[in-house]
Amino acid sequence: MSGPVTILIDGVEVSARPGQTILDAADEAGIYIPRLCHLPGLAPFGSCRVCTVTANGRPCASCTTPVTPGMIVENDTERLREMRRQIVEMLFSEGNHFCMFCEKSGNCELQAMAYRLGIPASRYPGIWPVRDVDSTHPDILIDRNRCILCGRCVRASRDVDGKQVFGFVGRGHGKRIAVLGDARLRDSGVDVTDAAIDVCPVGAILRKGTAFRVPIGQRRFDKEPIGADIEARKEKP
Repeated sequence: MSGPVTILIDGVEVSARPGQTILDAADEAGIYIPRLCHLPGLAPFGSCRVCTVTANGRPCASCTTPVTPGMIVENDTERLREMRRQIVEMLFSEGNHFCMFCEKSGNCELQAMAYRLGIPASRYPGIWPVRDVDSTHPDILIDRNRCILCGRCVRASRDVDGKQVFGFVGRGHGKRIAVLGDARLRDSGVDVTDAAIDVCPVGAILRKGTAFRVPIGQRRFDKEPIGADIEARKEKP
């Protein structure tokens, strides 16, 4: 099949290309599906599950599920919104997130997602894990307290930078982002210009010397909600 595929997203007809994912088709149509691990230019990963929709009545990760002719997709339902709220709240509870002190505040996708979903605070008790900070590199630091294991840095380092500096180690609560298995940033060959440094959705990987260079109130999500850029693509009647 080489022609366009028509699907329905919340009752709206959307034209998609064969093999295109639900999320990418929705983006092009100006329909925002929340996501945290997905980023254009990186291979779909499907780990955060914030982008879960129902396709023909079955839940699926929209970033990895290809469209099929006549597919009926639900994205904006109370059931899905509540599921997304629970996922985001658990991410806050599983890490050590202090938004009011974080250098990424206002640019943080996790924080912005919480605002978009109407989350004032997590309903779940904090685990308060003990996680290390690696500031051995002269230009870069990694603070695992804020990491949500989205895998963006892993994919960018592997597929864009060609270095494979970052990777996952451990399982369950012990899973974490490692640097070349068990190395420190200063010994990894990572560079401040690497794509992997720019893709973190939270404040886990940061350039040194840049904190608060952009004042609070002038940051990416200070004036418009996350997803507003995608929704702006929707054709006006």
